[in-house]
Amino acid sequence: MTFPVPALAASGPDKPLEFTVIERRSPGPHDVVIDIAFTGICHTDIALLRNHWAEGLFPMVPGHEITGRVVEIGSAVSLHAVGDRVGVGCYVDSCRTCENCLAGQEQHCLKGEVLTYGGVDYDGRPTYGGYSRQIVVDEHFVLRIPDGLSLDAAAPLLCAGITMYAPLRRWKAGPGRKVAIVGMGGLGHLGVKLAHAMEAEVTVLGRSLSKREDGLRFGAADYRATSDPSTFEDLAGAFDLIINTVSGGLDIDAYLTLLRLDGTLVNAGISAEASTFHVPLLGARRLAITSTKNGSIRQNQEMLDFCARHGIAADIETVPAHQVDGALDRLERGDVRYRFVIDSATFPAQEAGAAGPTGAPAAP
Repeated sequence: MTFPVPALAASGPDKPLEFTVIERRSPGPHDVVIDIAFTGICHTDIALLRNHWAEGLFPMVPGHEITGRVVEIGSAVSLHAVGDRVGVGCYVDSCRTCENCLAGQEQHCLKGEVLTYGGVDYDGRPTYGGYSRQIVVDEHFVLRIPDGLSLDAAAPLLCAGITMYAPLRRWKAGPGRKVAIVGMGGLGHLGVKLAHAMEAEVTVLGRSLSKREDGLRFGAADYRATSDPSTFEDLAGAFDLIINTVSGGLDIDAYLTLLRLDGTLVNAGISAEASTFHVPLLGARRLAITSTKNGSIRQNQEMLDFCARHGIAADIETVPAHQVDGALDRLERGDVRYRFVIDSATFPAQEAGAAGPTGAPAAP
């Protein structure tokens, strides 16, 4: 059984998003039905819609930074209740039986986690994301949004927030540690806020100084332009941890010179381009180069609770559903400070008879 839900979908790569109606599964015993309030627009949406990384699965309904309220629960649901403020991030299922899932690392599921959109569920159905009015998700993959976070500014935390929080925790950002954030866009501005709240000393490394005032306001102790060669001279051997949020074109060797003994360079930006570096630079200071993905369900909840305690949320610009294509174009040009969020109340009303699973139209 299914029920119809208004959505924005692209019929193919580089095709415009169009209003349509998709079919969601009727809730099973462990499912939660969510009225979507806001969905963040992530750079991943551009990459998948436009086949930047690989051939996508179309028609595609993007969106994996989802917040809203529970409107129905399955008969066996125990983690959430109708009316709860909740969120959904980058994946909506995992096998739950492999060693990584059993260790609470669902994002590294050996069978392959089920992506919130652009993927295929274990039953063979394509997944559709948050550019829609409702979504149905297994309770285990639904997160609680603390009361201290607004649903709009919390939405980008479900991807951008956890993508920065996970490596900051994994590589021990905290008092006495010096952290550099490369790039200050949707990922980087949250990285600055999170690292500062963890009491690390934060430096932003941006292409120019155009966002310096913002960086210092978010908690950076310093802000340097990577276009200035003196930056790499002045900061040689300065950092314990560098998190790169730039998707490509980074001179890895240059950034390795900024690390101190046992320092780590973490790549949070995703690029289809191959990266190169000179191995002797690693041995000189016992350095490490690695990458990061997102986080486990447990760590996603930990991140949301941390953000609520410290008053951290994304700086956002809210857009109506009919302007999402324009927002994607602006995002690709870097014309946003710092994250677009779709107001789901601006989707066209459901047609007569296209009610939610409880028989009531989706609430605004």
